[in-house]
Amino acid sequence: IAERANLAGVRHILLVLSGKGGVGKSTLSTELALALRHAGKRVGILDVDLCGPSIPRMLRVQDSAVHQCDSGWVPVLAGQDKAIALMSIGFLLERPDDAVVWRGPKKNALIKQFVTDVAWGELDFLIVDTPPGTSDEHISTVEALRPYQLLGAVLVTTPQ
Repeated sequence: IAERANLAGVRHILLVLSGKGGVGKSTLSTELALALRHAGKRVGILDVDLCGPSIPRMLRVQDSAVHQCDSGWVPVLAGQDKAIALMSIGFLLERPDDAVVWRGPKKNALIKQFVTDVAWGELDFLIVDTPPGTSDEHISTVEALRPYQLLGAVLVTTPQ
């Protein structure tokens, strides 16, 4: 089964969550990926923040295109050494700043497709940057990742 194969080489999956927007989830996801890469780990980022996909811009690959291979989408390689695998809806929009206005079922289908149809290869860590809040996207992401080795979650908070 293809969907099993695409995440079969991923050793650990880590969710980055928060109850509200603007607390630094994408920044933390990016910095965590860079730090793990610096420590010699093979790292990928799955950006499921469908309404605000900022990681492509943070890693300066916002103008990249996603290509297909036999086992699905090939992630964009990002970072100074082009060694961080990245998948984001930002790569699928005509213009990176376009707004995504979708109802739940379409968002949930894309999240499932991101989990099952991206050819991640061998990774030590897959960091999943989620949208703010506690929406359907979170439930869809956790449901889609349920069969895999979920390491845990980082909950980003602020003092207020």
